Amino acid sequence: MRLKGLTAIVTGGGFGFGEGICRTFAAEGANVVVGDINQDNGERVSSSLVSSGAHAIFQAVDVANSDNMKALVGRALKEFGRLDIMVNNAGICHDNQPMLDVPEAMFDRIFQVNVKSIYLSAVHCVPIFRQQRGGCFVNIASIGGVRPRPGLTWYNGSKGAVIILTKSMAVELAPDRIRVNAINPVAGDTGMLKNVIGKNDSPETRARILATIPLGRFSRPTDVANAALFLADPASEFVTGACVEVDGGRCI
Repeated sequence: MRLKGLTAIVTGGGFGFGEGICRTFAAEGANVVVGDINQDNGERVSSSLVSSGAHAIFQAVDVANSDNMKALVGRALKEFGRLDIMVNNAGICHDNQPMLDVPEAMFDRIFQVNVKSIYLSAVHCVPIFRQQRGGCFVNIASIGGVRPRPGLTWYNGSKGAVIILTKSMAVELAPDRIRVNAINPVAGDTGMLKNVIGKNDSPETRARILATIPLGRFSRPTDVANAALFLADPASEFVTGACVEVDGGRCI
């Protein structure tokens, strides 16, 4: 088991990519803290993991709130005695639309959830990792930060920020043996896909998007989870500052 005895927090762990990461990490022996703003989803995932024999708990969290993030990290330490892996997966997207049609409140919330959460995870995790002389962050960014699509400008900008934050954190934290990497998924058939497509969601629209992905399908939670496992695995101790595109060739 590649993560046996390690403790991982996964934000947005109650659905989609986050749920896939939780299940893969648990199968590899990790103690998993399922962090999610949706209590029903989070408890469903954690209960399922416990039923399968894994060590898992649920903690409600708004990743844009410092007190919530502090409580999330504190719960991991209280239940499992250490923290080794922080997966910043929680994210939101505005509907695909002209950039000036996105309300200011939605713009603010996107940057709070997608970008401020990275800052807050550093504030509350880095001291723990430094004390332990090691740890790793896995940030879920997006190909939108590399090959942006029209209609998703502010979302793309938030994910571009995650990518450059990942690289800058990796350099600054390397002396503390803290690794920081990111994953850039192509659109996945999850709840966020409707936002990415926007009001013109139809089989024809989906077919046009699929035509831009050389491997011919949307991403799946297992695709992102397997990349996260590689980055979190202690065997990847020399990998930091990487942004892995899990995109079926979309960014080529």
